[in-house]
Amino acid sequence: MKLNPIKLVLTLLLGLSLTLSAQEQFSPEKISDAALELTNQQVIYDGSYYSIPYPNGDVPDGIGVCTDVVIRTYRANGLDLQKVVHEDMTDNFNLYPKNWGLKKPDANIDHRRVPNLMTYFERQGSKLSITSNGADYQPGDIVAWDLGGGTTHIGVVVDAQSRDNERYQIVHNIGGGQVLEDCLFDFKIIGHYRFLSLKN
Repeated sequence: MKLNPIKLVLTLLLGLSLTLSAQEQFSPEKISDAALELTNQQVIYDGSYYSIPYPNGDVPDGIGVCTDVVIRTYRANGLDLQKVVHEDMTDNFNLYPKNWGLKKPDANIDHRRVPNLMTYFERQGSKLSITSNGADYQPGDIVAWDLGGGTTHIGVVVDAQSRDNERYQIVHNIGGGQVLEDCLFDFKIIGHYRFLSLKN
């Protein structure tokens, strides 16, 4: 069978375009912008369990926790972490933490737990080294911390420099709403991720 050279080139270009689109699905700039936009919304810290729709479910407006910052950031970029985490947990439940005594996935809460997001991001091949060098943490990155006493925390690195220009700041919710703070090294970092595209 003889291939039409023009058709072959067009097919290859289309394939390359689709690949690039997938890789750029979540650009660091857009992740940073979406996280910064959240700081304009008044949110009260509330970690209560809520029954929410599936997919694209969210807790009521005006409330949230640290994970909701990450969830809302990616939702603004077209990805529903509730759905993809639930699907992955359904297929690979034994690979996720068993901190809560659950026997099966729960789409209402699983994506709102820091250890589950950490596991998902790592399974997506987005895990990066943990260092004490501020320059290693770039806008669009996700960082998780251990606050002590079994409490974990998570936030988004954004394009806003610290006063000393040594590092970028974080959008997170540690109790005072969705805020921008220079807190990258205030707690023990236990996870660093650059999640820019879905793993095939």
